[in-house]
Amino acid sequence: MINKLDELFKFHQQALQVREHRQQVLASNIANADTPNYKARDVDFNAALQGALARDAQTAQSPAASTLATTAPNHMTGASTADVGPGGAPLLYRKPSQGSVDGNTVDVDTERAQFADNALRYEASLTMLNHQIKAMLAAIQG
Repeated sequence: MINKLDELFKFHQQALQVREHRQQVLASNIANADTPNYKARDVDFNAALQGALARDAQTAQSPAASTLATTAPNHMTGASTADVGPGGAPLLYRKPSQGSVDGNTVDVDTERAQFADNALRYEASLTMLNHQIKAMLAAIQG
């Protein structure tokens, strides 16, 4: 029973982390709407969540396999993760719907719509998790 609860909470934790990362990427796009040559980025939520869940399952089976051992403080820990989301899915470039003279691919209306959609889904996930916790408490208390 405890394992099922742990799996449920881990799923929601991973989903919320991916949504949070996507929100930051979308906010960065909106903030750089006037930056010349800025390329709009986005996260494939499904791929990122699948990667996060798979990585979480792998580290549960062999926790030492995911970290590198270093012998000196100046050793690098591995590949750069600047362009990788929480699930290991890469950040994707958004295809521009209309070209611009300065090379910027940010469409502010699209970014705002994606930002609002992601925020709404984040809140829905929190609400669903809250209802599941309340149902468990009601079952425990009788």
